[in-house]
Amino acid sequence: MAFAHLHLHTEYSLLDGACRIAPLMESLKTLGQTACAITDHGAMYGVVPFYKACKQNGIHPVIGVETYICEDRLIKTSGQENASHLILLCENNTGYLNLMELVSIAYLEGFYYRPRIDYDILKKHSEGLIALSACLSGKIPTLLLEGRYDDAKEHALFMQDIMGKGNFFIEIMDHGIAEEKLILPKLVQLSLDTGIELVATNDCHYLKREDAHAQEVLMCIQTGKTLDEEDRMRMTNDNLYLKSEDEMLKLFPDLPSAVYKSHEIALRCNVELDFSSIHLPAFPTENGETAGEMLRRLCYEGFSKRYPEPTEEASKRLEYELNTIEQMGYQDYFLIVWDFIAYARENGVMVGPGRGSSAGSIVAYCLNITQLDPLKYSLLFERFLNPERITMPDIDVDFCFERRQEVIDYVQEKYGKDHVSQIITFGTMAARGVLRDVGRVLGYSYRDTDRITRMVPTSLGMTLEGALKINPELKRAYESDDKVKNLIDTAMLLEGMPRHAGTHAAGVLITKEPITRYVPLQKNDEIITTQYPMGDIEALGLLKMDFLGLRTLTVIRDTLELINAEGIEFTIDDIPLDDKKTYEMISAGDTAGVFQLEGSGMRSFLTSLKPETFEDIIAAISLYRPGPMDFIPRYIQGKQNPDQITYACKELEPILSVTYGCIVYQEQVMQIVRSLAGYSLGRSDLMRRAMSKKKHDIMELERKNFLYGIPEENIKGAIGNGIDKAVAEGIFDEMAGFASYAFNKSHAAAYGVLSVQTAYLKCHYPAQYLAAVMSSLLGNSGKIAGYIQYVRKIGIEVLPPHINKSFGRFTVERKQGKSCIRFGLSAIKGLGAKAVDCIINERNLNGSFTSIYDFCSRLDSEYITKRGVEGLVKAGCFDGLNANRNQLILVFERALESSSRKRKNNIKGQLSLFDLGAATMPAMLEQYPNVEELAPDLLLSMEKEMTGVYISGHPLEAYEDELSSLTFNTQSIQDMADEGEFALEQDGKRVRIGGIIHEIRTQSTKKNRLMSFLTLEDLTGQVECILFPQVHDRFFSLYSKDEVVLIDGKLSVREDEDIKIIVESISPLNGNTYEESTAQDEISMAKNSDTKLYIKTNREEMPEIKNILSSSGGDVPVYINLPDEGITLLAPRDWWCSEDSLDNIADNSDNIKVVRKI
Repeated sequence: MAFAHLHLHTEYSLLDGACRIAPLMESLKTLGQTACAITDHGAMYGVVPFYKACKQNGIHPVIGVETYICEDRLIKTSGQENASHLILLCENNTGYLNLMELVSIAYLEGFYYRPRIDYDILKKHSEGLIALSACLSGKIPTLLLEGRYDDAKEHALFMQDIMGKGNFFIEIMDHGIAEEKLILPKLVQLSLDTGIELVATNDCHYLKREDAHAQEVLMCIQTGKTLDEEDRMRMTNDNLYLKSEDEMLKLFPDLPSAVYKSHEIALRCNVELDFSSIHLPAFPTENGETAGEMLRRLCYEGFSKRYPEPTEEASKRLEYELNTIEQMGYQDYFLIVWDFIAYARENGVMVGPGRGSSAGSIVAYCLNITQLDPLKYSLLFERFLNPERITMPDIDVDFCFERRQEVIDYVQEKYGKDHVSQIITFGTMAARGVLRDVGRVLGYSYRDTDRITRMVPTSLGMTLEGALKINPELKRAYESDDKVKNLIDTAMLLEGMPRHAGTHAAGVLITKEPITRYVPLQKNDEIITTQYPMGDIEALGLLKMDFLGLRTLTVIRDTLELINAEGIEFTIDDIPLDDKKTYEMISAGDTAGVFQLEGSGMRSFLTSLKPETFEDIIAAISLYRPGPMDFIPRYIQGKQNPDQITYACKELEPILSVTYGCIVYQEQVMQIVRSLAGYSLGRSDLMRRAMSKKKHDIMELERKNFLYGIPEENIKGAIGNGIDKAVAEGIFDEMAGFASYAFNKSHAAAYGVLSVQTAYLKCHYPAQYLAAVMSSLLGNSGKIAGYIQYVRKIGIEVLPPHINKSFGRFTVERKQGKSCIRFGLSAIKGLGAKAVDCIINERNLNGSFTSIYDFCSRLDSEYITKRGVEGLVKAGCFDGLNANRNQLILVFERALESSSRKRKNNIKGQLSLFDLGAATMPAMLEQYPNVEELAPDLLLSMEKEMTGVYISGHPLEAYEDELSSLTFNTQSIQDMADEGEFALEQDGKRVRIGGIIHEIRTQSTKKNRLMSFLTLEDLTGQVECILFPQVHDRFFSLYSKDEVVLIDGKLSVREDEDIKIIVESISPLNGNTYEESTAQDEISMAKNSDTKLYIKTNREEMPEIKNILSSSGGDVPVYINLPDEGITLLAPRDWWCSEDSLDNIADNSDNIKVVRKI
């Protein structure tokens, strides 16, 4: 007799279940339980890791789901969830297939609040499944609680009929909940009346009773609540833990058979997952040709083009690779990749030159999958596909960002939509993120949580346990402050758990049979994805490919189109990799917008490196990363002084000369092991992989093998090949120290091609290239603003948007013999893509627009709305067409209305004034009011409002000297963002930045205090600045929109978020300081003053009030009351007024009150 948990929620019941799979196994073994089920809510996310863990720990795995079931999954109009819970367990592999089908249907067809199935679909897919009636949210318990025993009995028999006799069980639970105790005797009676057996379960959400608190926190993270909120979702008590057999028997002393029934059911469930087979789809060949024959034919056709005069090395390499591919059975794989890349190229979709280790394959090169000769750059096939380590090949492909989906659509069409899917990914609660989540739930202030979070290093993979070990400050806070200890202890319980599901940026699954024969599916934002993530899919032997959308390819495409539009015949194949001027530009660090080379740190490195060859670019991309950066000085020294390079032995020179004596690439490690110790390249790759894991016992074994060889594999070892022992040991130590940092040269070389191509375009066609770069940034006005300043700095004029000259994207025009960049219409707010197309099509068909009236009369109001026309006017698109912008603002609505009336009249068949002919048309229709143009600052403000950038000038131009004296600006922030993981090291850095306030937002905190968010813009871009309540209260009333200020604060750098500034103080850029107004002596003086002036106002009126007060200086303190924000603040000292001026000031408004002490 034994007990098994059949109702258990792992961490894959997202933000609800807290039974982590690894600790669960240990707990089960401690309790002596030999079987367990996984029944997560509605999904099968955790099935593979659960199954593997069970097998590794001698636990019998039971695969199941707690499903949501309703009467009709297709009805989605009730306005409420309207679904009951039902446990489904897989009795065998047929049941596993049916469960995957049901869970997929629940998401793809039945999702309404929850993923739902219905009874009809359950009956259709019930074979091999066992059902349990579930918790209080099950249909039977719900009916019993409603007093509907007969209906509950009828439903129980109905379920037995669906599932088959002996495959449906009535679940009994006792968590100390009153409702459970109320229905328990009724469930027992129901079992007696129907003959349906009972099974005792516990609704496990966590492992130990004391973990209940962590699970409560988890649910608060899910619902956005804090623990102290009364209306939050919560469990009734702390009994939802992993109970022992004895505890279950004590709960049901009169029903031991129900307890033991759980283990009987568990043993009935036998699913075998296959991790040893590979399930490749077959490529459809024609005319009886096999996949192997077709692959060889295509490769040799490509070989003759790639190598018109082939060397013996090239011929042997091709045969070796083809033989290896055939032996491993991957012919279809290569044909599938060849096919969709060929489709992309034939249909004008830009494809990258290669990515990852596939660039090391001559087969991929001959098939036109990659564009880099692996022989020329010493790229190794074994780094991609190792015949001595059977793994699936992995060819990742970059496509034009805008057209990637077209290629996925093609693959779906070719292999069937039910055979192709994108892949799920899980965001996890990493160390810093979980601290912030838990701090919010515990009700800690942002500042307190942020202080602790910043003590956690930003290193990749850092854990809270690791942070406590290496940061003494964090450890002291943990040991001395109970609040900090509670925060970290709670966070550690949740750290690493999946937080949410998303769609993998690139992964696409292609299967031989319909996907749901292998994995369950779901929808994420209308995209169909697998429920198993990438690693589980690969473990199951399924074909995963990465279809990546790369904006750089879109930029290259757009640049080439702009060049071709000027009558210049030029393609990407015309770009050389050895252009001298390009390398001079790179060496000068002028790489803004250049792929992989634009970060500030990289630019600094390039100015020191001064690359002259493509190999230098490959090395630069490989070295500029954490770890390898330490070798940069040695690399530069070797490049500058090649005669000073020494090698430990002569065998190293041909391998390391290209990198000036440094080990930079993984491929070099493999070549060294082969050359010195006599390894095959396949065996060399195995050693490289082993080294990168840095496990002591493995490292010692590999050291011995490298030095002394492996006789059974006929490997002599370095010493056996004549290398001095001390020298060989030194070489091994250097390789071992660098193995985990060494970069994949194939990937660096492929991306190096894009770096040089984009640098060449920027060097020789700067206007076209930078216009394309700005087009790629549509929607990111901050970056566009930075590029506008940059292109002006290098002498390229940016022309404003114009209704007759602009296209959707940024384009290039000639002006007085020089190339200029014309602003694109798509950057204007209020204009959709269809509206832009409509404007351009009409212009192409019927010529330029002559006025705003002409424009409105010719375009369909379905696409050209009032908001769109207003955006065009304010952005300056009609400037120069018979009216100034002020006049256009006053008439554009009239122009729209008159064109609308004309259309309506024409539809009714009435005679329009336009039908009378031009001679009889009243001139008044195109009259404009006689008003002067608006002030320049207002025109700029309108441009900013409608495009997000200042086009015809910049309000900060007058402050250029002051701003240039600062060492930090928004370009510095962009440079940090471009640095990737390096940026995390800047978190908490103190900065001072100047600019103009573009936008202000306020919001209330949980404690009903106000905080604010500013968007600050300088000459190079913009950044969001955050004022937490204490700082907000001090400064909020003292600045306004469009004010030029100086901000002091700290950088907030988080993964997957834009960099922000946490504000500490704000002052005018003229050198005064707002902070002086809060000095303690002034606060004291204000409190003790017999007379006070109170002004009730809002932000819009602040500049005017400031002007009134500043002209009447004195000692009467002024208080600013902002009712919209619910605060009253003491104004700065220079706003205080004199007794003599009080009455005059008070007369200005009923909202100004003088208060005198009596």
